[in-house]
Amino acid sequence: MKRSVNQKIKVLRSAMKKAGIDAYLIPSSDPHQSEYVTEHWKTREWMSGFTGSAGLLLVTKDHAGLWTDSRYFLQGETELKRTCIELMRQGVPHAPEHTSWLRNNLPSGSVIGLDGKLFSLGQLKHLEKVVSAKNIKVDQEQDLISAIWTDRPDLPNTAIFEHKQKFAGQSRKEKIRTIQAEMDKQGATYHLLTALDDIAWTFNIRGKDVAHNPVAIAFAVIGKEISYLFIDTQKVPTSLRKSFDKEAVVVKPYTSIDQFLLELPKGKLLLDPAGLNAHLHGLIDKNQIIKGRSIPTLLKAIKNETEIKHVKNVMKRDGVALLRLFRWLEAELKTRKVSEYELAEQLADFRKAQGYYHGESFPAIVGYNGNGAIVHYRPLPDKCAMIEKSGILLLDSGGQYEDGTTDITRTITLGRPTKEQKRNFTLVLKGHIALASLVFPKGTKGVQIDAFARQALWQHRLNYGHGTGHGVGFFLNVHEPPQGISISVARGNVAFQEGMLTSNEPGFYKSGEYGIRTENLVLVVDDETNEYGDFLKFETVTLFPIDKKLIDLKLLTNLEIDWINQYHQEVEDQLLPLLKKDEKKWLEEKCREIG
Repeated sequence: MKRSVNQKIKVLRSAMKKAGIDAYLIPSSDPHQSEYVTEHWKTREWMSGFTGSAGLLLVTKDHAGLWTDSRYFLQGETELKRTCIELMRQGVPHAPEHTSWLRNNLPSGSVIGLDGKLFSLGQLKHLEKVVSAKNIKVDQEQDLISAIWTDRPDLPNTAIFEHKQKFAGQSRKEKIRTIQAEMDKQGATYHLLTALDDIAWTFNIRGKDVAHNPVAIAFAVIGKEISYLFIDTQKVPTSLRKSFDKEAVVVKPYTSIDQFLLELPKGKLLLDPAGLNAHLHGLIDKNQIIKGRSIPTLLKAIKNETEIKHVKNVMKRDGVALLRLFRWLEAELKTRKVSEYELAEQLADFRKAQGYYHGESFPAIVGYNGNGAIVHYRPLPDKCAMIEKSGILLLDSGGQYEDGTTDITRTITLGRPTKEQKRNFTLVLKGHIALASLVFPKGTKGVQIDAFARQALWQHRLNYGHGTGHGVGFFLNVHEPPQGISISVARGNVAFQEGMLTSNEPGFYKSGEYGIRTENLVLVVDDETNEYGDFLKFETVTLFPIDKKLIDLKLLTNLEIDWINQYHQEVEDQLLPLLKKDEKKWLEEKCREIG
C-alpha cells in the first residue's frame, strides 16, 4: 500500500524516537554531492513529495520543514499543500536557514541525526559549528531511511561507454598525466575524486546512471603511477577493461572505497572538502589529508580546441531542432491546442533526429503564461497547461550530444503582447546584450559582472531571483562548476578563463501571469593585450532567433539594435545551409533586420 507523506513522516518520527534523535535532516544529494541524483538517492523527494532538484527536509517530533530557494517557492507551495510539511523560504528576509532554525528551536543537549554519506564535510562542519554553542550534538551515522523505504529502487547497473577522443580532444592518459603533474606541485601522493562528472571527464567514460547527466556512479583515486576506479565492475565492458589494464587503471568494486581509504598506504591524499562526503572523511587518516579544489574541476571547465570546434557544430544542429519545433507548433496551433508536455516530447524527437543524441540535458521547462513564472517548472502528462494562439510561452531546454551539451531559453509571444510584456522582455534582452557584449580584464569573476545583466531591470525597480549564468559541461553536466555569474559570492567567485563555456540567462517573472528569460551560451575568448593588461570577452555560440514581436525598439540603443541584427545575421549564416526551402524562408523572416 502506498503511504502518504504524512504517514512517512509519522514512521520516521517513530524511528527517530527509538534512535534517541531529536531532529533528522534529509538533503537532496547523493554520496557524490550531485545536483541530479539517481532514483535510489531521491530520499528527500520520496519523503516529502517535493520534486524540485534543490531542498532539505528537516523533521522534529512536532515540526517538519522543507527549505528551498526562490526558484521553487511556487512549486513548493503546490506540492506541499496537503502535507504536514511547512515550506521554509531560503533567501527571504527574516527567514532562518535550517542551521540557525535548529540552534534556535532545539533544547540544549539535543541530538541531530543524519546520514553522513549524503552531506559534504563542509556542510557537516558548518552545522556543528552553528549548533555547538547550545551543546547540540550531530550524529552522522544515522541512516533511518533504508529501513523505512522498503521498495527503494536499486542502484542502476547500466554499462559505461567510452567517450571517444575525437570528441574529447585528449586521451585518458594525457588527462591523468596532467592531474599527476598538478598533484606533484601540491605535494600529493594520491588524489581522491568524488564528483561524478570529474571522474567521467578524467577517464573519458560516460554512463546512464543519472537522468540528464551522462555519468556513472563511481569514486576514483589518482596515484603517482596507478589510478583506481571504484565502480560496479559488471558495468565495465571487456574492451574498456582491456584499455584500462594497458593504462594502469585498476577497476575495483564501488563499495570497496571505504576499505581502500582505511588502508591507504603512506603518503598525502588531496581531497576537496566541498565534494567529499562526511562519512568518507571519517575513514581517512587526518595526517594524510591535503585540502584543495578537485583538480579536474578547473581542467574540464576550460574547453580545448577540439571541444570548442564540436560545441560550435552542435549549436547548429540544436538550432535546427528548435526551428523545426517552433514551425511545428505554429502549424499545430492553427487547428488545435497543444499541451506543454507534448511540446517537450516533440522537441526531444527533433533533437534525436540530429544525431549523436543521448537525451535532454535537463527536464525541458515549457511554461505557458503563468507556468512560465515558475522558474523550474516541468510539465507532466496529466498536469500541464494547453498552449493556445495567445499569451507568452517560455521554453528552456537542452540536449546531451556526444559532441556537446546545449542549454537555451527562448520566450515567444503567441498573440498580441501587452505594452508591459514588451517592456519587460526588452529590459531582460538589454541585460542579456550587456553581458554578451562585455569586455573585461583577466581575473574578473562572475560576481563582478552580474549587475550588468540586471541594470536595466533595476532602473524599473524589477529583478529576478536566480543566478545569471552557470558553467556548462562538454557532453557532461549542464550545470558545471566552478565558474558562474551570480550576485552570490559563493557561486560567482571564480575568475573567467579563456575556453570556459557559460550561460547568459537574465529573466523576469510575474507570478501567475508570465515568465521571460533569454538564454544563450557564451564562450570566453581572448580580446587583446595592451599596457593596461590582458582582456577577455564573450563569444555567443547558441544559434536561434530572438522573438522580435516582443521587442520595444524605443527602449534599445543603436548599439543594442546593431547587436541583435548582427546576431540574427550569424544565426542565418550558420543555419541556412542546413535547412529545406520552406524552413529557410521561415528563418529569414525571423532574422529580418530591426530598427
